[in-house]
Amino acid sequence: MTQNGILLMGGSALVVMLAARGAVGLLVVLYSINVFITFSLSQLGMVRHWWRVRAADDTWKQKLAVNGLGLVMTSFILFSLCLVKFHEGGWITLFVTGALIGGAFAVKRHYGRALLDLKRLEELVSPNDNGVQGLGRPVTKGRTAIVLVNGFNGLGLHTFLGIPRIFPGTFGHFVFVQVGLLDAGSFKGANELERLRAETRASAQRYVQFAQHQGFTAACATEVSHDVVATIEGVSDHLMKQHPDAVLFGGQLAFTHETVWTRWLHNYVVFALQRIFCRQGVPFVIVPARV
Repeated sequence: MTQNGILLMGGSALVVMLAARGAVGLLVVLYSINVFITFSLSQLGMVRHWWRVRAADDTWKQKLAVNGLGLVMTSFILFSLCLVKFHEGGWITLFVTGALIGGAFAVKRHYGRALLDLKRLEELVSPNDNGVQGLGRPVTKGRTAIVLVNGFNGLGLHTFLGIPRIFPGTFGHFVFVQVGLLDAGSFKGANELERLRAETRASAQRYVQFAQHQGFTAACATEVSHDVVATIEGVSDHLMKQHPDAVLFGGQLAFTHETVWTRWLHNYVVFALQRIFCRQGVPFVIVPARV
C-alpha cells in the first residue's frame, strides 16, 4: 500500500468518527458489518482458491467444504446484521463501504489505462531488435549515464532511447540502477526475498543486453529495499565515485491532462531524487514520457 493510500484510509476513518460524533452504538454497527464483509470476502477468496487448485491438491474437496461452510455462515450473519440494523446505522455502513469499493474499482481502472499507455511505449521499439533507428553511431569513449529504471517496461526503454537522441555523441557507457520494492507482498520469507532479488537482477540485465545490442557498453546495479529513494541515493553515490563524469537520468510519465487524481495515484520518486541530487550538485535529467 502506498503512503497516499494509508493517508486516505486514515482520513476516511477520521471522517467516519467525526460524522458519528463518537456515538458508540453507531460505531459498533459500522464495525460489525464491515468485519463480516471482510470475513465473507476472505472465505469467498479461499473457496475460489481451492477450486482453482483442485487439480494439484487431492484434499481440495474437504478444504473447499470447510471454507464454503464458513462463507455461508458469515454471509448469513452479514445479511442478518444489515437487515436488523439497517435503520440503526447499517445504511451508513453500506453507503460508505460501497463508496470505498467504487473508489477502489476506479483506481484499478485508472491503473489499467496507465498500463495500456506503458504498453504503447513498448510498441515504439522492439527489445529483440539488434538495432534501433535514430540513435546514431554509438560513442566508444563517452560519458557515463546512470539510468534509473523500475522493471523492463516502456518507460525504461523510452528513457534509455531518449538519452542518445537528446544528447547525441555524448554518452557511451550506461549503468542501469533498479531497486526491488520490499513490501508486504514480498516479505514472506527468505525464498520470496531471493526471488525478488533474482527478478530485479534479471530485469536490469535485460536493459544491459538491450544497450549492448545497440553498440553501447553497459552494466547494472540492483538492490532490494523498503525505501526506494534512500537506496537509490546510496547506490548512485557509490556509482558517482566510480564514474565522476556521470549524469543521472530518470523517466517520468507525463499525462496530457494532469489532475489531482493522477498526482495522487502515481509516485514522483524521480522528482524527490532530483531535489536530493540537486542539493549535492549532481546533474539529474528527467526524460518525460508523454501519455
